[in-house]
Amino acid sequence: MAFADSCKRPAGSSAGAEAPEGQRKYLIGGNWKSNGTVESVEKLIAEFNAAGPIPANCNVVIGCPFIHIPLCLMSLRDDIEIAAQNCSLTGTGAYTGEISASQLKDIGVTWVILGHSERREGFGMAGEDSALVAAKTKKALEEGLKVMLCIGEKKEEREAGTTMEVCASQLKPVADVLSKDDWANVSIAYEPVWAIGTGLTATPDMAQETHANIRGWISDNVGADVAAAIAIQYGGSMKGANAEGLLSQPDIDGGLIGGASLTMDFFKCIDAVPSA
Repeated sequence: MAFADSCKRPAGSSAGAEAPEGQRKYLIGGNWKSNGTVESVEKLIAEFNAAGPIPANCNVVIGCPFIHIPLCLMSLRDDIEIAAQNCSLTGTGAYTGEISASQLKDIGVTWVILGHSERREGFGMAGEDSALVAAKTKKALEEGLKVMLCIGEKKEEREAGTTMEVCASQLKPVADVLSKDDWANVSIAYEPVWAIGTGLTATPDMAQETHANIRGWISDNVGADVAAAIAIQYGGSMKGANAEGLLSQPDIDGGLIGGASLTMDFFKCIDAVPSA
């Protein structure tokens, strides 16, 4: 029996109608980054478990630190999936310090966040380039995980008018290695780097324009059917105060939420999902 199967997680609850056939479900992801203690995570889990129903047309995922994955799998409500924030390029073996996609799948993780701008940039170490992100994405999918693929431009690139060129350069290596069927298990998280953790946020119109351009790129380079089906999340300082305006846009299918996911403001973002 898998570890996750042995865990008796509290039952979640849903409200509202499911997304009609052919309509994309919303995807609200939380990224706890390298935050939390056992005590603080237990407190947050208790708050999330008591938070009330999740819209039936919305999937919710929490990306927690590796060390808190078992705690979340044992005690977080069962209608919130668990994501890792990274996985290795390798399988299992002599790779000290690495955690493979197959190990994550084995413990019960269903998603992994890859290509986040903080990992692309590096923090006291070399950052991950787009070819590496693409290879990790392919490996994770082969092992049965779903992938939130992060892309996005820096402030100077936005000001230079090269936002879509940057996004395309990050998408192309992934498109080169994935099969068309692989994309059914991928979401794209557009994260304008200049808005992450700064309090700055793209306006709904700005975000919608970029999301529409990303969907257009997928249509042209992968397939119109993939473009119509894929969820594109907004990942630049979404919070309860701005979620409704962002999620009302036709090409914004959810969020990848950092700081707000460490508080009950996360459920304000979930509650802002438009009804089906």
